[in-house]
Amino acid sequence: MSGPLQTARGALAGTEAWVVGGAVRDRLLGRATADFDLVVAGDLRGHARALARSLQGAAVFPLSEAFGAWRVIGPARDWNVDLSLLEGRIEDDLARRDFTVNALAQPLAGGEVLDLFDGRAHLAARRLALVSPEALAADPLRALRLARLTCELGFEPDPEARASAREHAPRLAEVSPERVFAELKRIVGGEDPLRGLTQMDELGLTAVVLPELEPLRDVQQSDYHHLDVHAHTLAVLRELVELERDPAAALGEHAGAAADLLAEPLADDLTRGQALRFGALLHDAAKPQTRALSVEGRVTFLGHDEQGAELARGALARLRASERLRAYVATVTRHHLRLGFLVHRRPLSRRDVHRYLRACEPLAADVTILSVADRLATRGRNAEPAIAAHLEVARELLGQALAWRSGPPAPLVRGDDLADELGLEPGPELGRLLDALAEAQFAGEVRDRAGAVRLARSLAQRTGPAAG
Repeated sequence: MSGPLQTARGALAGTEAWVVGGAVRDRLLGRATADFDLVVAGDLRGHARALARSLQGAAVFPLSEAFGAWRVIGPARDWNVDLSLLEGRIEDDLARRDFTVNALAQPLAGGEVLDLFDGRAHLAARRLALVSPEALAADPLRALRLARLTCELGFEPDPEARASAREHAPRLAEVSPERVFAELKRIVGGEDPLRGLTQMDELGLTAVVLPELEPLRDVQQSDYHHLDVHAHTLAVLRELVELERDPAAALGEHAGAAADLLAEPLADDLTRGQALRFGALLHDAAKPQTRALSVEGRVTFLGHDEQGAELARGALARLRASERLRAYVATVTRHHLRLGFLVHRRPLSRRDVHRYLRACEPLAADVTILSVADRLATRGRNAEPAIAAHLEVARELLGQALAWRSGPPAPLVRGDDLADELGLEPGPELGRLLDALAEAQFAGEVRDRAGAVRLARSLAQRTGPAAG
């Protein structure tokens, strides 16, 4: 029995308590887990606090007012134990569960696994079956959980589970957004997000959970694309997942640093790489509403970057994602085209590089990686030369962007000092001069304070008399 459960056994000695659900399932499958579910008789709040007291530094809090559950998080924040009240017999509890592979229980004190619904046989058959025909009616979120388990476990739903999920898919709209997002995060951030998203499509869940993806179907693009917008979106996600697994082929010497970046925690229990997957899913969400034909008959999507940023922010707001995640996905969406525009400016000047870094900060590296996945997923006319050119520029900019994360170079002259030198009041004009100096400094055109002041004075004189 794992460390958290050993501790719980001591803290809850003499109490009827069962390990249930995924922890039992994963142990039988030989899968590691950091999430443990207990059902416990008696004073649930008291039991949760007793467990937390036995672990110095552990956190304890109510998990759900509706379901009365409590959570204990380990001192190192590397595992959690959720405690729910045992109402009646354990057999009754298992009969109310979702899938047979989750309707497994083992006494916390030790003993045989209780399996009333052939869960172990279904584990061996890699099959997802409902505990009862009413399982999804009792909680429509379980339809989305079915899609999540297909990609986490690699199991297949049986026909009855599929039919029930399709029937109850519309009722996902009744479930709290926080619960929906918790399942969606595990699909998008998991080992095989494409399988989970495909299952969501097949079960009719996407239209309820991520309706922004539905209008992308059958939206045709220019001949530089070989896929419609929906298929392209999934291809970008696929390329991004491959970049996470093997960044060296596309990112060259910066692969290790990029992998470290993507592994950093960001928000909502997601790493930067997992958050960037939401960027891949939503970066072209505004293409349907911006599609047009030029006078030459060329397909265009002018403004889909800006409008897509707002669409992405709205989608994540609806799901009750954190402001940090909303801002992250909106930012990478807004700037995902910038690198492509620079390809035709090769070789890049230092001023080109600086403008890119400033425009995309603080996410220039993340934007660059998304642009690489986007380019790799675009294989229409002239694809191979275009991809090679894009990767050349991306590698150059990624190195600069990774270095920029520690902060831009310190300015040669502070804003208040420059204002005194030129007799300027704080305001837009001073800001423009400071931006111009920062660009000139990055380009190596000014190297000391005196040179910076001379350049600023010259620029100020060109734009008119200084105020002050």
